[in-house]
Amino acid sequence: MNLLILKQLAILSAFAGVILGLVTIVPYISFISFMVLILCLSAFILAYLKQNDLIGIFNIREGCIYGAIIGFVSFIAFSVVYTPISMLLGWIFPTYTQGFMRFFLNSFGSLVVMFFLIIFMAGISALFNGFAGLVTAWVYELITGIKKENDQNNSIDFEIK
Repeated sequence: MNLLILKQLAILSAFAGVILGLVTIVPYISFISFMVLILCLSAFILAYLKQNDLIGIFNIREGCIYGAIIGFVSFIAFSVVYTPISMLLGWIFPTYTQGFMRFFLNSFGSLVVMFFLIIFMAGISALFNGFAGLVTAWVYELITGIKKENDQNNSIDFEIK
């Protein structure tokens, strides 16, 4: 694995998670943004990286791993932004329907449950985004017809200018 690519993936997915955390507060588009976060964010990020030549040729296995990393990091960043805002809005406006997070602040045990729930959902997001990354890598291989060889010395993932 290339550490530069992993850093790029982590930064882009955290940024996308923060943006989707802010967008999910809006009631009418919250379901769509949450489903994009859980199901297919990695496809968008990998397509962006490939379109701007920030990532070289990647095989199906790397696409799956990259997608899982994108899914996990983006959901953690999403939770760091969305959870406090949702709790605050639930306290300020009792009729705010997405403010269900306010029920987790009653005791320390409920905070632990919320933490485990976030980690569990990040794992589910990693699973689905790993599959989306796998499909994205497969489609790129299908379209271009270029397959990455198993020998790592013959491949170049990035170009230094």
